[in-house]
Amino acid sequence: MKLKTAMTVAGSDCSGGAGIQADLKTMTMNGVYAMSAITALTAQNTTGVRSISEVTPNFLSDQLDMIFEDIVPDAVKIGMVASGALISVIAEKLIKYGAKNIVVDPVMVSTSGSALIKTEATAILAEKLLPISSLATPNIPEAEILSGMSISNENDMENAAKKIGETYGCSVLVKGGHNINDANDLLWANGKFTWFEGKRIDNPNTHGTGCTLSSAIAANLAKGFPMEESVRRAKEYISAALSAMLNLGSGSGPMNHAFALQGEFAKEADHD
Repeated sequence: MKLKTAMTVAGSDCSGGAGIQADLKTMTMNGVYAMSAITALTAQNTTGVRSISEVTPNFLSDQLDMIFEDIVPDAVKIGMVASGALISVIAEKLIKYGAKNIVVDPVMVSTSGSALIKTEATAILAEKLLPISSLATPNIPEAEILSGMSISNENDMENAAKKIGETYGCSVLVKGGHNINDANDLLWANGKFTWFEGKRIDNPNTHGTGCTLSSAIAANLAKGFPMEESVRRAKEYISAALSAMLNLGSGSGPMNHAFALQGEFAKEADHD
């Protein structure tokens, strides 16, 4: 059976907890061959982002061409893209190559509160990327920006998800982790709402949860699971990764993406 493939288009996180690094780990653990096109280098760790260096539109264009000309991905996850010019390149290439199973994580603000996307890019992302995507996965602040609505309860989440979905013609997963409820997420797809109940895990180390969730969904779509099942499986994966209680760094640390990696090559040396 042919191994399914997935590509992430996002920024690099040198500390390994979010961005490209989290995406590659997540896709691998969810059973697909993972590839990447890097939109930016970031200098960051568990305490925050120090600086961002974007790639040029031409270089991003070359990366995307090289992937689609050789190993066509069965799904594409799009994460941090900080400029309108880069977003335009991505949209153009995805349309050119007829990319499918596109999951857009509209990264506008990081967990630590750092703005990761320029405001002009927000409009271009909505205009060019969302209409060609299968799913958008905004958190509460991002859903407020995309819908132009204030969200303070579950009814507001439903109204915002429906508005975003109907406006841009994609499915929408509004993530409820921003104190609206106990991490319950809302999927609006095919004209209906599905709530995914999540228990809030007492783990302060949540760096990269958004990147990880969207990548896990993309991996499951690549494997042929329907949208609702892909979201459910991704939620189960991220809950288990958080429950592994990895504790690294002095800020909001990463989760253990490889919690289920118990094979021969994961063994540690014996120390008598």
